[in-house]
Amino acid sequence: MKIVITAPSGKMGKLVVREALKRKGDFEIVGAVGNPERDYIAKDISVVSKTDEVGAIIYGDIEEIIDKCDGVIDFSITSLSMKVVASCVKHNKPLVLGTTGFTDEEEKIIKDASSKIAITESHNTSLAVNLMYKLVETLTKTIGKDSDIDIIDYHDNKKLDAPSGTGKVIGNIVAENLNVKLSDVAKYGRVGKGIRGENEITFHSVRSGNISSSHTVIFGMDGERIELTHHSYDFGTFAKGALTCMLYLKDKNPGLYSSIDCFGL
Repeated sequence: MKIVITAPSGKMGKLVVREALKRKGDFEIVGAVGNPERDYIAKDISVVSKTDEVGAIIYGDIEEIIDKCDGVIDFSITSLSMKVVASCVKHNKPLVLGTTGFTDEEEKIIKDASSKIAITESHNTSLAVNLMYKLVETLTKTIGKDSDIDIIDYHDNKKLDAPSGTGKVIGNIVAENLNVKLSDVAKYGRVGKGIRGENEITFHSVRSGNISSSHTVIFGMDGERIELTHHSYDFGTFAKGALTCMLYLKDKNPGLYSSIDCFGL
């Protein structure tokens, strides 16, 4: 499958390049897309991914390379991602979208785009995290109404959004299975006085040093609690998962597919 990778100099972009190069039977990188003002434009992707020569260059505009690929993997920033979405719709290319921090208006554009092309929008492409989603669903269905539920996400001090995209997904899974609207019951941090509200789902975000991505969900009950935690020690797991999602989208009908769909969970 011929792919284009955005932001190849970024933390996730580099890893997607490296993992794709390991799977030459499945993938051929035909190009990457980066900031048009940077000096790496028109150079081999290896200059920023720190790999052996890739044999494909970095472009400043996705329109320059989109016709040569079978799909796009995007872990960039929201402004670039929206250009990628528009280009994929225009050229009928499937898209794995791993960028986080979209506004409600941007999410609507993505949803509208999925009526024309196959899109996986996933805030976390780790197989283990997607298993965690299923476990959260099961726990919420069985003990959610008898629990106080807190979601804690840990990331490095460079992460822009809080709560994390993964934390929001967990929150929405909990809310859906409690038959409540997340925006009605979500609380962000805790300060001052007052008892916990009914059905309250509380988010706590830690941004410190170079902490790898970790997420904990606490189901606090009378006399006992369950804590479900995932630690990521290697962001390569997300890159591997993104490539799995890309293969899943090949020849799929238009639609918004979750990473749970891609992993067959």
